[in-house]
Amino acid sequence: MKAKKSFGQHFLNREEIAERIASSLSINNELGHPVLEVGPGKGMLTKYLLKQYPLLKVVEADVDMVNYLHKYYPQLENRVISGDFLKVDLAAVFEGQSFSLIGNFPYNISSQIVFHMIKYRAIVPEMVGMFQKEMADRIIAKPGGKDYGVISVLAQAYYEGKTLFNVDKSCFSPPPKVQSAVIHLIRKENQDLGCDEGLFRQVVKTSFNQRRKMLRNTLKPLFPEGSTALEDEFFQKRPEQLSLADFVAVTRQVEALKSV
Repeated sequence: MKAKKSFGQHFLNREEIAERIASSLSINNELGHPVLEVGPGKGMLTKYLLKQYPLLKVVEADVDMVNYLHKYYPQLENRVISGDFLKVDLAAVFEGQSFSLIGNFPYNISSQIVFHMIKYRAIVPEMVGMFQKEMADRIIAKPGGKDYGVISVLAQAYYEGKTLFNVDKSCFSPPPKVQSAVIHLIRKENQDLGCDEGLFRQVVKTSFNQRRKMLRNTLKPLFPEGSTALEDEFFQKRPEQLSLADFVAVTRQVEALKSV
């Protein structure tokens, strides 16, 4: 298992951590449940997952690692997907069946992995992943802090998240320059936001595009010209002060004004 970062590859060297990650999915004892691992590398995590999940498939972008997996994990047979996870049609991996996502994610694309998962959330009920700690903190951050941003709001719109444990840089060979953390995301039962989801994403991204500015300035392009709605005291806030419910409420307000 490896973490690909912009400055190279870092392989997990602690068996007990790999085993702990593999045991962190909530569907632990359901042997018939499909699981997809992203970035298996040399299979440090893979070997523990295979013991628990016979339907395991893996996605690996590094051709050398794909060849390594074929050689040392023949039990995977034709279940190694060679390619970029971000380009994989997740609905086709298990023929439309729901599956859990897991991995020591390549850190340079870890945020994109989360967004790709959100796109296919209807068939991904949970995810356990190792991230650079800074990114892990952002994903599960609550309103009010500097870590709270676009990925926090969009991930928490559909998933409940928590940190499982931190992983020290000494647990990798060679040691990276950053600390890591493993988080668990479980899909919410009710994913209906009650608003236009495309507009919701636009509101969130536009709000944080200039996070130091008040909403009345950043969101002005989304409101009809001449609208006095932005004069409300609420729009003096900055994006990190808004909860998920607040962003939904703003989206509904924009929808209502556009329909007039």
